[in-house]
Amino acid sequence: MPELTEILSRKDIETNISGIALRISEDYKQGNLILVAALKGAFMFVADLARSLSIPSQIGFVGVSSYGAGTESSGTITVTKKLDVDIEGKDVLIVEDIVDTGLSLRFIIDYLAEFKPRTLKTCSLIDKRERREVDVVVDYACHEVSEGFLVGYGLDHNENYRHLPAIYHLKL
Repeated sequence: MPELTEILSRKDIETNISGIALRISEDYKQGNLILVAALKGAFMFVADLARSLSIPSQIGFVGVSSYGAGTESSGTITVTKKLDVDIEGKDVLIVEDIVDTGLSLRFIIDYLAEFKPRTLKTCSLIDKRERREVDVVVDYACHEVSEGFLVGYGLDHNENYRHLPAIYHLKL
């Protein structure tokens, strides 16, 4: 039977998103910001982040997958949904649920760079560096978590647990 241990409460998540939103709003107050969320995991985060910004923004989506049904990245990244907004010449903030190995984020950065944005930065709900395999910069991180397989608030295991309002360590 799977065991769930809460590591970030809904209140912790809300507080940290508000703080990051203030920084982003200040940094992009002169720009034409487009949030590009990585599906499926970042859908809750990008919605809450967008509502917390004090500046206008557009939202686009891109889908990538590297996990399948396991708890370890396969290392092979595939596009499951192509970019759905024009980002050429615009300020783009990639919104991720979690940066773990860095492979997916590196893939998304390289993919979006082909569309010639003016700037390209990253924002993640969770920056988890314990298994980082590639050098990627998370410009805005709401939380740093050191270990465990995490679910809830959009993060899943085999498409389950996304609905949970907090972040949990999943032990199978």
